[in-house]
Amino acid sequence: MDHKLFHIEGLIEFQPRIFRDDRGYFMETFSLKWFEPFGLKPAFVQDNQSVSKKEVLRGLHFQNPPHAQGKLVRVSSGKALDVAVDLRKNSPTYGQHITTLLDADTHNLLYIPEGFAHGFVALEDNTTFLYKCTDFYAPETEGGLLWNDPALGIDWGVSEPLVSPKDEVLPLLEHFSSPF
Repeated sequence: MDHKLFHIEGLIEFQPRIFRDDRGYFMETFSLKWFEPFGLKPAFVQDNQSVSKKEVLRGLHFQNPPHAQGKLVRVSSGKALDVAVDLRKNSPTYGQHITTLLDADTHNLLYIPEGFAHGFVALEDNTTFLYKCTDFYAPETEGGLLWNDPALGIDWGVSEPLVSPKDEVLPLLEHFSSPF
């Protein structure tokens, strides 16, 4: 298992070992052992799946405490540009983001702890996005930031993404008071 750390503490990209032969391949898609070197023991309680057309953008979403969610995300088909924005008010990287390409061919995964807004844009039709979450969906705690907030400066890599009406009216970072 290889991993990559980012300039924003807490985000981890995992690259699982893939065992290929003439029948196909085998891989682990999750192991708690991956997190041991980082002193983490996330308890995932819910799995979600979405399928998106090319250039569909979902995000930037989070759940507020007491139902904040950590996530382990990956794509099982297609490709997505994944984005995580640090919302931890005492973090030296508050308001900063990372992007990483999640690709069904490389099978990489991204761990996003609580305290981050998360979103992605599908780069291929029928991109299947899988999420493991550390808390249950609680609509009364939903939050988000506007995907194209100039203060965030996220390059989504698409000029006219397809965004839900709900995601088009999320607040700007400057109007956000972090609960994290």
